[in-house]
Amino acid sequence: MNVHCFDTSALVEITHAGLNAAKFVQALAKAETVIISTVSIYEIARYTTHAAGETATAEILAFLHQYRITPVTAEIAELAATLATRHKLAMADAIIYATTKTQNATLWTQDEDFEGLPHVKYYPKIKLS
Repeated sequence: MNVHCFDTSALVEITHAGLNAAKFVQALAKAETVIISTVSIYEIARYTTHAAGETATAEILAFLHQYRITPVTAEIAELAATLATRHKLAMADAIIYATTKTQNATLWTQDEDFEGLPHVKYYPKIKLS
C-alpha cells in the first residue's frame, strides 16, 4: 500500500502556499493513505494561529482531519525514544518519524533533520533571496 506521512514542515508548505507546496500536493494526491501525527496537528495549529489567526487555523485543521490522524501510542513513544538517540532527533521529530515507521509509510518533509534517513522524501526548503 502507498502510505504517506506528512510532517509539519510539509503541511505548512501545503497550507501556506510555500515554494515546495506543489511537490507535496502532488505526493498527497498520489497517496492511497495519508497519515498525520497528532504532534503535527499541534505544531501546525500553533504555527497557523500565530501566523494567520484562529479562523485560518480552523480551516486548515478541518482540511487535515480528512486524513488519518495517528495518535501517539506507547509503541510509537518507545520507538521514538530509540530513534531520537540513534538519529539525534528532537522529541517531536522522533515521534513523527516513529509514527511513519509504525505505519510502514514514507515521510514527506523539508526538515533537514530527516535528510538521508530511510523511508524519507526530503526536499530542501526553498528560501527567497
